[in-house]
Amino acid sequence: MRAVTAVTDHDTEYSDQPQGPQSAETAEPSVPPKAGAWDDGLIARRAAGQAGDLLETAPPAGTGTYDDGQLKERLDALRELVGLSRTRLDGPTLAEAGRVLDEAAARRRLSARHTVVAVAGATGSGKSTLFNALAGVPLSETGLRRPTTSAPIACSWTDGAAGLLDRLGIPGRSRRRPLQGQHADTPLDGLVLIDLPDHDSAAPAHREQVDRVLALVDAVIWVVDPEKYADAMLHERYLRPMAGHAEVMFVVLNQVDRLPGDAAEQVLDDLRRLLDEDGIALGEHGEPGATVLPLSALTGDGVGDLREALDQFVGERRAAARRIGADVDAAAHRLRPVYAAGRQTGLSEAAREEFADRLAEAVGAAAAGQAAERAWARGANKACGTPWLRLWRWYEAQRAATASAPAAAPPAEEETTARQRVEHAVRAVGDAAATGLPTAWGQAVREAATRGAEGLPQALDELAVAADGPDAGARQSGTASGSGARPPRPGWWPVAVLAQVSMTVLQVLGGLWLLGQIVGVVSPNLGVPVLMMLTGIVGGPCVEWACRFAAKGPARRYGQDAERRLRDAAAACGRARVLDPVAAELLRYREVREQYVRVRGISTTGR
Repeated sequence: MRAVTAVTDHDTEYSDQPQGPQSAETAEPSVPPKAGAWDDGLIARRAAGQAGDLLETAPPAGTGTYDDGQLKERLDALRELVGLSRTRLDGPTLAEAGRVLDEAAARRRLSARHTVVAVAGATGSGKSTLFNALAGVPLSETGLRRPTTSAPIACSWTDGAAGLLDRLGIPGRSRRRPLQGQHADTPLDGLVLIDLPDHDSAAPAHREQVDRVLALVDAVIWVVDPEKYADAMLHERYLRPMAGHAEVMFVVLNQVDRLPGDAAEQVLDDLRRLLDEDGIALGEHGEPGATVLPLSALTGDGVGDLREALDQFVGERRAAARRIGADVDAAAHRLRPVYAAGRQTGLSEAAREEFADRLAEAVGAAAAGQAAERAWARGANKACGTPWLRLWRWYEAQRAATASAPAAAPPAEEETTARQRVEHAVRAVGDAAATGLPTAWGQAVREAATRGAEGLPQALDELAVAADGPDAGARQSGTASGSGARPPRPGWWPVAVLAQVSMTVLQVLGGLWLLGQIVGVVSPNLGVPVLMMLTGIVGGPCVEWACRFAAKGPARRYGQDAERRLRDAAAACGRARVLDPVAAELLRYREVREQYVRVRGISTTGR
């Protein structure tokens, strides 16, 4: 179990290393990372609750065995993931995933019967000698001259491997057959063995060939010797980046015949320790992982064990699928920073409410409500006030209109402030929606909010003008509201008007009665006309005061309704222009997140 844990540690510690068999120079860099029909918060929470939980339970890269159906599903998911991400991520970020898809498609089109295994090692490690020992005939040149192997040499135990060798770029003159390869039932049936140049060769072209072929073969046999088994170049350039490919890896300690006594076991134990530190799972105790063997290619000691292990490995016909699965694991690990969110994502109800509040503040919903309340109260006072007071107010209004200057346009500072409030609200909601998202998707969400906000201040200005506000409507059309409709009147309003008319009639009748007595038309009787006049004079202001008190509640409700209407209109405008595009972007992220979960090889059914 220690080896499996090491793989997980490797994923974290060496996340900046190339996750594949290519060289460090050619590796692609990683990019670091409630209710309602349009509920983007729910969408993101579903994605986080489903994909996030699944990612936490993902198996370490390279430790699983994938059947052909599951591998196809993962490749299809990776292809879909790349397609959905092309407009959000740059080319270099997706380049490694694209290479994996291309190479997987190319390999799956070729023979599934054959297993291509490369023999790689440092100068003087004896890999060519081992290659010849496995073939049973000297096919690759060996000797003291370095480098001995200048180009890959292939040996196929079975016919039909031409397409695979063409893919590796190995010419016909470099293709060989083993001594016993004429029989179909020969052990190692289906094996295609490739002898590579030295990976530490002084010739750059040799190293380039090693890196190119290692990226295409199904498995690799690393040949190390007692002198260079701990070489930093081998571990840092190849073994650590290929830790996820442990199941398709053999590590053989060659030249053990040169080690006296128990030294071979000590070196082998130290080699296992180094491989464990590299994050390579070792295939011990029945667990999947790399096979580590000691042998001497020169004397033949241990070569039979390797041949037996290769025969079983090749006979399973699983190497190609395992290699492709490991490549997909490596690509998924490389892409994790651009798809895996660091926390729960989405727009919360509080963020949406705050956005609506900011838009309502920018459009002046509260001020419009207060103006509507005052206008309704003025209308009630005007309708229920005494005629003499209304006449006096009309006179004062006419005199004030004659003496006052034309109304000035709203100050530019107020317009600028409102626009700034809208921009700040859009930035705040974009930041809230992008919180926790990987960098690329967070930027896409912010850009969606910014694009949607274009023209939003003008739209809010139109709402403010067209809103059902009494003051605005009165200024524009002289009516009680912008739409030309009068404010609603409570049921007691006509009664109050009739009472006020009655008080006025009493005053008029009492005055005419007194005037008739003065001119002698009516017989003298001061009590009744004076009482009528006093009743009208006192009753009129009392009725007006009572109406003013009774109008407070309806006026307040009318103002609140006007504020709510304008607030709802501003919120609907902001939702259509900003929140809906943000929700669409979060939905797109959910889709790619689900595809990324499938790429990781984690089933989402039943969750």
